[in-house]
Amino acid sequence: QVQLVESGGGSVQAGGSLRLSCAASGRTLSSYLMGWFRQAPGKEREFVAAVNLSGGGTDYADSVKGRFTISRDNAKNTVYLQMNSLKPEDTAVYNCAATRLGLFRAPSFYQYWGQGTQVTVSS
Repeated sequence: QVQLVESGGGSVQAGGSLRLSCAASGRTLSSYLMGWFRQAPGKEREFVAAVNLSGGGTDYADSVKGRFTISRDNAKNTVYLQMNSLKPEDTAVYNCAATRLGLFRAPSFYQYWGQGTQVTVSS
C-alpha cells in the first residue's frame, strides 16, 4: 500500500503559477503510474494529467495542455504538477492518485489517493 500527501496549493491571481507536490510513503512510487485530478464545488472529479513509470510518457486534459506540466522524481518518491497561466476555472481541490494498471484518465482505475490540496485562482 502507498500513502500519498499533496502540498503546494494556495491562492493566486489569474496568470500566476503554482507547483503541487505529491509525496509517497509506504512503497516506492516508481512502481506506480501517477495522475492528478481536480474537483471544483458542485462538479465531478476530472482528470488533469498523468505520467508513466519513467516519466517519459504523459497525458493531459485539453483544458490544461500547454499550461500544466506533470513530472516525477522517483528518487525522491515525489510527483509534481507545475501549473502556469492559471485561470479562475482552475480553482478546485487537486488530488494525486496512484495506479498499477496503466495511463488512464478515469478515476476508477486509480487505487490510492491523497487527501487533496486547495487551489484558488482569483480574477
